[in-house]
Amino acid sequence: MKTKNLFIVLLLTAISFLSCKKEPGIGGDASIYGKVFVKHYNTDFTYFISSYYGPDIYVYLIFGNDISYSKRIKTTYDGGFEFKFLYEGNYKVYAYSIDSVATVTGQYKPDSAVVKEISISGRTENADAGTFTIFQ
Repeated sequence: MKTKNLFIVLLLTAISFLSCKKEPGIGGDASIYGKVFVKHYNTDFTYFISSYYGPDIYVYLIFGNDISYSKRIKTTYDGGFEFKFLYEGNYKVYAYSIDSVATVTGQYKPDSAVVKEISISGRTENADAGTFTIFQ
């Protein structure tokens, strides 16, 4: 009787491990990395000031089909960022930019997002999100 119960418990434990699919999120061994490049203009985009890899710029990560960001980090001194310890799955990475198209002299729309969709398919994959070019 004890052996039968132990077998059932072990069988149920094995089935639960096999049937659990990890959702996108924190807890894995994968990562997403990239850089943020800034093109700095005056307020009405008539004069180019400079360009550089942007330090201390927020970059956001959305897990799977979530409707709001799940994690936020700032870029390093050289514009680099990395979201670590991710599970396999689909992610969206974004950074905010001034919208150069919606610019009216002296006014601008500050909340235009540059978004990239990234898919991690390997347990230890380091996915390159590339360079996000934003305007400031």
